Amino acid sequence: MAIDGITYSSFSGWIDPPGEVLPAFEGELACDVAVVGGGYAGMAAALRLAERGADVALFEAGFCGVGASSRNAGHLSGAPPGDPRLLGALQPHRLRGIVQFSQEAVRFTEELLQRLAIDSDYEPTGNVEAAVSGGQIQKVRRTAQILHKAGSEAEFGSGRDLGLPGTFLAGLFERLGGLLNPGKFALGLREALLESGARVFERTPVRTVEPTSAGVVVNVPGGHVRAERVVLATNAYSRELAVAPKRLANPVWVRMVETDPIDSARLEATGWRSRSGIVTKHNIMESYRLTPRGTIVFGVRRLSAGRGALESRTPDPAAVADLARGFRTRFPSLRDVALDRTWGGWIAMTSPWLPVAGEATKNVSYLIGCNGHGLAQAPYLGTLLADRLAGDELHDDLGTVWRAQPRFAPSLFCSPLTLRTMWAIDRLSDRLHSSKR
Repeated sequence: MAIDGITYSSFSGWIDPPGEVLPAFEGELACDVAVVGGGYAGMAAALRLAERGADVALFEAGFCGVGASSRNAGHLSGAPPGDPRLLGALQPHRLRGIVQFSQEAVRFTEELLQRLAIDSDYEPTGNVEAAVSGGQIQKVRRTAQILHKAGSEAEFGSGRDLGLPGTFLAGLFERLGGLLNPGKFALGLREALLESGARVFERTPVRTVEPTSAGVVVNVPGGHVRAERVVLATNAYSRELAVAPKRLANPVWVRMVETDPIDSARLEATGWRSRSGIVTKHNIMESYRLTPRGTIVFGVRRLSAGRGALESRTPDPAAVADLARGFRTRFPSLRDVALDRTWGGWIAMTSPWLPVAGEATKNVSYLIGCNGHGLAQAPYLGTLLADRLAGDELHDDLGTVWRAQPRFAPSLFCSPLTLRTMWAIDRLSDRLHSSKR
């Protein structure tokens, strides 16, 4: 549907769905490993298991890549998730491991794109955590100091030195990574998976996962599967399965908007020379990136907590209008640029704001690499877990996020009240900064 000239999509603005979705599974099946979920993590895990000779079957409720994998902003970032200042104060030794994991995830994903010959429009521009106020400059500077001690390759610089538009005053430049089309990446990974030895069943929602003395039974509407092991790669949808650890993931709805194509001279006049992806240091970040089609894709700024069943939806016009206000504040010379389309998706936030993996019960493993950093971390985490299931020792990077016990504290961060409060504080901060200019 279209409102005020903007197309509101219930899918993604990056790609169209695949021309042919695979049929649902019916009957009975036995396999070594059953993977539940066809996002980046699930597809990467199934692909690696197939490459290592395992009999693996993947089950996806829609089609592989239908969720956040094809809907995110496309920032391939080596920045660690969560708040490095908090983690550095409470668990400094763990921070070094998280930094290493985050950076290696980018290198892995770059190599995966090359090895599988996936055309994702990848540009190794790096990404910047940017400050738009004096207070945010101090946050960025302190974060840079902490990450540098933890082994990060990120560096602090002024907005001008980093080639950012004029309203972005300073930033933490992550040289690793860059920008890509996440939908093309998802469909490319799907194609590689379909060409592997893995059995893939789309349109097949998993109802229950039941550990038994002889393995695990996976029940779907048209039958059941007997597997020696199961991998839960269900991310935002994890709470729909009783076998998943309680409070494993908190689903939140994230919105994206894309502008009409912008004349190259006007883009150059903004001062965005680096083409690096930009995320702000608000409590709830704003993200901005250029695309090969001469548009700007921006999003986040406001999050909505998921309650009940996670249904497909389109962004609400009030939230899109709020995103538009943010865009026009950051890019005042582009205030007249029209908006073309908007879409959204469910992402998973964990209570520690970090990637996690472990065993829910005997023979049932889980993993989540989201928290806004899943583009790099989910494929890497899925591959590391697959290697462990194939018999390898626990990799150091997997050990960094491994949970000895499947226990997760409640997350106050993802409550509706907290999310609304954080948004309100961000807008108050913006107004105070604006009044000082």
